[in-house]
Order: sequence, then C-alpha cells, then structure tokens
Amino acid sequence: MSFREKVFEIVKQIPKGKTMSYKEVAEKAGNPRAARAVGRILNSNEDLEGIPCFRVIKSDGKIGGYKLGVEKKLELLDADN
Repeated sequence: MSFREKVFEIVKQIPKGKTMSYKEVAEKAGNPRAARAVGRILNSNEDLEGIPCFRVIKSDGKIGGYKLGVEKKLELLDADN
C-alpha cells in the first residue's frame, strides 16, 4: 500500500467528533517527517464525504487548510461535534 493510500485509510478511520494532526497521520502512515506531504495528499482528496479530511488539523491545534476553505472546515468541525 502506498503512503498516499495509507493516509486516506487512516483519515477514513478518524471517528466523528475527533481530530488528528497532520503529524499523527504521517506517523501512523509510517513516515513521521511527512506531515506536509499529508497536507498535500489531503488537498487532492476527491471523496470529501468518504474521507473526512476536515478532521485533520495542525499539531499546535490550529485549523490548517482545507480544499473548500477554512471557513467550511470550521463549519464541518463544529457540525461534527
């Protein structure tokens, strides 16, 4: 399984109401130094409902980017709780 596939599988498993950092996703996917690559991979996500990448945030607790904009990400996170 490629790193990209691992990232998508990990993000699919983040439970509703929970978040994970880009760094945590990278660590679970086997490359702890690839947090930025995780962000790029998630930006290419075509299945926003099946792969809830809005649940991935920065390790300092900040929101980070989102394909549909930060405001939409905040809206989705709020609705997720």
